[in-house]
Amino acid sequence: MNIGKFLIKTALILSAAAGFSLSDSEARALLKKAEDNTAFFGTDFTGSYSVIQTKPGEGSSQTDAIMYRRDSEEKWTILITAPSKERGKGYLQFDGNIWFYDPADRRFTFTSARDKFQNTNANNSDFAPQHYESNYNIKSFSEEKMGKFDCVLFNLEAKSGVKVDYPTLKLWVSTDGLVRWKEDYSLSGQKLRITAIPSYQKINASSGVRMVPAKMVIEDALRFKKIDGKTQFERTTIKISNISFGKVDDSTYSKPFLEMMSIR
Repeated sequence: MNIGKFLIKTALILSAAAGFSLSDSEARALLKKAEDNTAFFGTDFTGSYSVIQTKPGEGSSQTDAIMYRRDSEEKWTILITAPSKERGKGYLQFDGNIWFYDPADRRFTFTSARDKFQNTNANNSDFAPQHYESNYNIKSFSEEKMGKFDCVLFNLEAKSGVKVDYPTLKLWVSTDGLVRWKEDYSLSGQKLRITAIPSYQKINASSGVRMVPAKMVIEDALRFKKIDGKTQFERTTIKISNISFGKVDDSTYSKPFLEMMSIR
């Protein structure tokens, strides 16, 4: 199944213009709200992640993990819990660096935000806050309808000198400030990935109401096979559950934490 068929099933279908009016300043404010909704400042975040990788003709595989985030300090930790051969591996971001830990050789190796998470179609950066307004300029925007959602389609271009995963983006943001669809492009204009977020979950936390994706689907436009004459793309489905915004011990965001958890 390609991502287009997936979205038909979830009733998120791009259709005619929405018919509402938005000024330049309102559009920028909406993009900033979309960015802010991807971050959880003033609190820690814990969630269970199921990352399902589907390769055409090869079936699916699943990786389960626990994610810990402290966005106010730009720290996060991912501890892989399944399958058994991957259990104990982990990722750690602090001081602007990302490290991967493999308990087999008890070593940390440097990785990057753009690197693939466990050889899926997801980047390490997909698990962290996004920087749509901070790192990109708005080239243009238009008002469109996506299923039942009134959306603004932003055409974004990376700001000069800013390090980003993708130099240009197309971003569909509903009027409540939630990203519903994203397309990543190269400098030459080649489409590289599509990310759909068909549903969000509302979580009541002490710091206020938080909106967290319930599911994300990432389709890689460069990794595909032709099967029975049809092009089928690799895709990664990320499901998020068991969310908590309670305080996490400071030691969780450290190398000793991953080392300790890998031997349990």
